[in-house]
Amino acid sequence: MIDFNAYTNNIYQKDGIYFSIKESNISYPDGGNADCFQLEENSFWFNHRNQCIIEAVKKYITPESHFFDIGGGNGFVAKGLEKNGIETVLVEPGIQGCLNARTRKLSNILCSTLENASFKSNTVPNIGLFDVVEHIEKDIKFLKSIYSYVKKEGLVFITVPAYNTLWSNEDVDAGHFRRYTLSSIEDKLIKIGFTIEYSSYLFSVLPLPIFLFRTIPSKLGRNKNSGALVKHKKEHGTDNSIFVKILNRFFKVELGAIKNGIRIPTGSSCFVVARKH
Repeated sequence: MIDFNAYTNNIYQKDGIYFSIKESNISYPDGGNADCFQLEENSFWFNHRNQCIIEAVKKYITPESHFFDIGGGNGFVAKGLEKNGIETVLVEPGIQGCLNARTRKLSNILCSTLENASFKSNTVPNIGLFDVVEHIEKDIKFLKSIYSYVKKEGLVFITVPAYNTLWSNEDVDAGHFRRYTLSSIEDKLIKIGFTIEYSSYLFSVLPLPIFLFRTIPSKLGRNKNSGALVKHKKEHGTDNSIFVKILNRFFKVELGAIKNGIRIPTGSSCFVVARKH
């Protein structure tokens, strides 16, 4: 169990979950965590992203270092990190996500936004922002706050959706403000003061299917109510179809690239590891 007093004095504990004193509001759809909770375990997307994150975290942080998963939803990433020996704090503003994380038996759960948690400056060793920054309207202001909280030589791991050309109703339903390129997210981090340790695209084979089956129908006004759980189950391959098995072969190559620090030239997500000096 992590001693939260080393990081903040603005929280209290109830029923195994820590809470910030101030209530949190976020740009995330009602029921989003509940829907994801039904997808994560069997989704090729969530599982591949998890494997990439775990390999990168193991590669770049010291084994004894704590990891803070900010906006970590149901704790799927945090649980994967803990299974690999990395003590992790889940910081999630949605109470449903925190309750779901508790069912996964996570030990360190804080129900709060990063701002309301009031972390002390220069104390947090490593931070994960996995598909979080796109939900923040003022992303540069948010990333500056990340810089202030993380301690010297600490690392920030970020995933965000790639390419505004892939924008669709799915982004609207998910509460996104934008999509990124590697250069755009890197430039923002560098201007704030971070240095880039590693960056790559993920899901290299997905941009074309996303454009064909999400972006174009959205532009034609046909992709309404795209957040339906039934549709998401089909897209996330929970039926383990032949298509998903083929995708997983490509993803094994991507995972090898992550392990060896090789940059993947294109994909539907951006992945960046940045350091504060």
